[in-house]
Amino acid sequence: MTGIEEYIPIVGEPVVEDLKLLSRKLKGKVIQNINSTAVGGGVAEILTRMVPLLNALGIDARWDVIKGGERFFEVTKKIHNALHGRYEEINRYDLDVFRETSRRNIEDMDICGDIVFVHDPQPIALIAKKTDNKWLWRCHVDVSNSYKGVWNFLRNYIVDYDSAVFSAPGFSRKLPIRQFLISPSIDPLSDKNKELPQETIDSVLDKYGVPRDKPIITQISRFDRLKDPVGVIEAYLQVRKTCDCRLILAGGLAEDDPEGVEVFNEVKRKAKGSKDIHILLLPQSDIDVNALQRASSIIIQKSIREGFGLTVAEALWKAKPVVASNVGGISLQIKHKYSGLLCHSIKEAGLALRQFLENPDYAKKLGENGREHIRNNFLVTRHIRDYMLLFLSLYHNDSLVYL
Repeated sequence: MTGIEEYIPIVGEPVVEDLKLLSRKLKGKVIQNINSTAVGGGVAEILTRMVPLLNALGIDARWDVIKGGERFFEVTKKIHNALHGRYEEINRYDLDVFRETSRRNIEDMDICGDIVFVHDPQPIALIAKKTDNKWLWRCHVDVSNSYKGVWNFLRNYIVDYDSAVFSAPGFSRKLPIRQFLISPSIDPLSDKNKELPQETIDSVLDKYGVPRDKPIITQISRFDRLKDPVGVIEAYLQVRKTCDCRLILAGGLAEDDPEGVEVFNEVKRKAKGSKDIHILLLPQSDIDVNALQRASSIIIQKSIREGFGLTVAEALWKAKPVVASNVGGISLQIKHKYSGLLCHSIKEAGLALRQFLENPDYAKKLGENGREHIRNNFLVTRHIRDYMLLFLSLYHNDSLVYL
């Protein structure tokens, strides 16, 4: 595991010393993170890096995963979609499945934390186990346009927490508890973001059969309709009319997302017949993701909704020019025409891709700006500092709201 001192060349010694000082104030506290999956998705990715780093700072941080099952995750996927504003028919039987699975997790889960940090809706009902410890609910998704009934169902649980945490100001909802704004982050020293030798990048391209004879446009994300992979293909087909280039759509399948295989097959059907479109179902290999991003001329993230979009931060950290939808937390990372290009439609995405392909110096400059923006705002050291301040705030009875 990476030691905290290894971040000094990237963020500076004062930042690391600040983390050590804050960690001493949390000595003796157990921080228990709980989510729905250990593999796949941004929450698991963040916790995989953050929990060991907190332990390296001397904080007793732990991570537990609830038990689900196919039917439960079908229901929570519906809830996820409805929170993002997509209509889903969620009936009484669905809610009964959610409550029954939650009841079993309440019985089985050993709650050991002085601070219990619950991530997203799937484990939200665990609040029933609250005693005299502190409980936080972390919302990683964009709930700014949620269906009222679904939000109200979750709100009945949220109000029993001590505080809620959101990723962007626009995600905040009216609640009787304190709310905090803390954006996600990437780890610059993880396998997904560290520097790679050219031979490693070349070997990954060879592994997936991707030639290097023309510019490569890449979107890496779960196969999820909210990531709009079909829309990416349509934007690419517009670009191909004037610019010869390749497209890579690559990603994995999250354990708690039962729609993934269906969406993957939809994407393959859409791309059928085009030898320059590469649809890659990746194993859990961060090195492969890293290499594909570094081999790309442009990264695209054409999400319809997005809580944050870690793939955007990953690409910007690699100084890649990025075209992304102006939704959710993406706009925190990309300042239009400074650290990337934002778009609102398939047509705009195609025009932005073509602008980068036809103006490589402009693309390079925006990529460089993006790297510094990520260094200053969205690295794991800032994220850990924010969380430690949040944990400490739970023991101070004031009315401060961080939004």
